[in-house]
Amino acid sequence: MDRGRRLAHHHMMNRCSRINRVLQTCAGAALAICTAGPLRAESPFACPADPSMQPFNLPHLRAAVDARTEGLIVAIGSSSTEGAMASDMAHTYPAILQAELNKAIPTAQFAVVNRGIGGQDAPEELARLDTDAVALHPQLVIWQVGANGAMRKADPVLFHRLVVEGVNRLHKANIDVILMDNQRSPRVLAASEHLVLEDALRDVAQETHENLFSRSRLMDTWSAEGAKPSLFTASDDLHHNDLGYECVTESLSRLIVSALTAPVGQSASR
Repeated sequence: MDRGRRLAHHHMMNRCSRINRVLQTCAGAALAICTAGPLRAESPFACPADPSMQPFNLPHLRAAVDARTEGLIVAIGSSSTEGAMASDMAHTYPAILQAELNKAIPTAQFAVVNRGIGGQDAPEELARLDTDAVALHPQLVIWQVGANGAMRKADPVLFHRLVVEGVNRLHKANIDVILMDNQRSPRVLAASEHLVLEDALRDVAQETHENLFSRSRLMDTWSAEGAKPSLFTASDDLHHNDLGYECVTESLSRLIVSALTAPVGQSASR
């Protein structure tokens, strides 16, 4: 073999050797990826822990669960109940609540009916309470009220009277009641009456011996622990985002489940 051909052959062999080393390296890297298993996905956000809250007393809903009949719940309220800014209906709080309750107590069957209408507050909701809630014969009504009233500077005395009237109607129909106050969001916080109406709703719960689910206290506690309201608020600076609906409803569900499963005599008294 002449000198020119020997040089060409030597160059070709070196090139092949380099290619083989590259292929071996790539094969080794691929094997390492495969044997290491799938890449770890980012962990989903965990909802904050619940603060200590007053237990619920739900005798009519508990009686239905104990009798193995359907537990019917009506959620009445405004856009927070209707599900404004949720990505779809499955992410509204009534839909999440229904799923959570059926998962937590599989021996029972729960249906949660969404009767939220955006823009309404105590006057409009009281006007349709009989047709949208009482007429369905639920064992429990969850009444979310006060946010729109706060942003409209509603008279707190009138607000108090209207909610008391509504609770009394539900009592007469043998329906349990949970009152739900306002979310912590920029537009609610900017309303000068939001604290006054939250106090009025708390007073109604105490006077009527009914249950209060305080989103305001819940979110204030979360905020103090580092989970600020913006984490749970949609881009409109008013409603919950999907995470907000999920976390608030999980807390609500746990209180309801506790009331339905606690030993008799350990739930809150009216």
